[in-house]
Amino acid sequence: MLSCFKSYDLRGRLGDELNEDIAYRVGRAYAQYLSARRVAVGGDVRPSSTVLKQALAEGLMAGGADVIDLGMTGTEEVYFAAFHADVDGGIEVTASHNPLDYNGMKFVRRGARPISGDSGLRSIQALAEANDFIIVARPGRLEQRSFRADYIAHLMGYIDPARFQAPLTLVVNAGNGAAGPVLDALEAALGQAGVPLRLIKIQHEPDGAFPNGIPNPLLPERRQATIEAVRAHGADMGIAWDGDFDRCFLFDDQGGFVEGYYIVGLLAQAFLARHPGEKIIHDPRLVWNTIDVVDKAGGVAVQSKTGHAFIKERMRAENAIYGGEMSAHHYFRDFAYCDSGMIPWLLVAELLSASGRRLSALLQDRIAAFPCSGEINYTVADAARACDRVLEHYRRLHPRVERVDGLSLDCGDWRLNLRASNTEPLLRLNVESRGKPELVAERVAEVEALLKTL
Repeated sequence: MLSCFKSYDLRGRLGDELNEDIAYRVGRAYAQYLSARRVAVGGDVRPSSTVLKQALAEGLMAGGADVIDLGMTGTEEVYFAAFHADVDGGIEVTASHNPLDYNGMKFVRRGARPISGDSGLRSIQALAEANDFIIVARPGRLEQRSFRADYIAHLMGYIDPARFQAPLTLVVNAGNGAAGPVLDALEAALGQAGVPLRLIKIQHEPDGAFPNGIPNPLLPERRQATIEAVRAHGADMGIAWDGDFDRCFLFDDQGGFVEGYYIVGLLAQAFLARHPGEKIIHDPRLVWNTIDVVDKAGGVAVQSKTGHAFIKERMRAENAIYGGEMSAHHYFRDFAYCDSGMIPWLLVAELLSASGRRLSALLQDRIAAFPCSGEINYTVADAARACDRVLEHYRRLHPRVERVDGLSLDCGDWRLNLRASNTEPLLRLNVESRGKPELVAERVAEVEALLKTL
């Protein structure tokens, strides 16, 4: 049994959970399951990604697939290759924000359609575990190739250089991850287009030893360098990425960390200003601000279960122009419904420059109208029992109960979502209210007290 296969992707501790032999078997299984003839592979900056990617490529080639090695990439560059080039799919070797002794893989098929869970990942797992593969007539060949220039040109298509009026100074923190070279290429393209942006680069050079810590801006200790740089340079915005840069995290002009929830509303508003009446997909953890923004902008808000596979599937079904999760995953129809960590900050920068307003000013009314707790994680022995305990406590308030994803309770002036993580042994809590931050704090304290009684 290969324990590295998770709900959405592959992730495991180096050694017994994930090694070169397993990577080779995964390549063989992927090629056989898809009858793949051509596959794009990339890897993040971790030292182990190079050897695992090579073993993966050897497995793919042994399974009859030609391999395009994209080099060091972010996950979205593999997504781009999967819908831009004539390939049967793509695989990114990455553990994103996990510790250095972990690695993993993210899979898509042709057109960058996700492979996860019941959409094929379990079948690939079964083939890799059986380790009994068909013999192919011709092994595949390896080609080194980059689509980065095409990818950068695609990113530039999301903005209108003419709308950039006021010059902006942005702090960009690649976290010693793979984002640095892409930021350099984007900076050059923006300069050629006459976009008045100045990038202050920190922790910029790719370094697989992660000397500044694991690139995970959700951790408060990983935010401080960005906050200090924004304040020191009087920047208009700060941006930081995780290890494979499929998520970006924004800091306002005062250095304040911006919850991803409010960025979903901001991007929804930006898209609906240009494309009124379109559908916007959101997750069920925090919803009121998004629904309010979308309704007022003349769009249609559609709720989906949390997780990239569910969001992408719902976006395709609804032909939604944009989808956002409060966890800083943002999905775009024109990016094959995939998530990108580069498109969001470009759109927000355009909005700031065109409006001449500060990010803190753009968000303050929304944050005041719908204050939230942000996501709080708890370690519990039994997540289902914990949810039942919380439901029983609040049943006296006659809440509207939803089970779209975990437990959601709507009590009119406040609501909460409590759900077990699909990727970690954690219970995640989100609370929001209608203009009452003190109520958010009270409900968080109540839930924490309930969890301690289990």
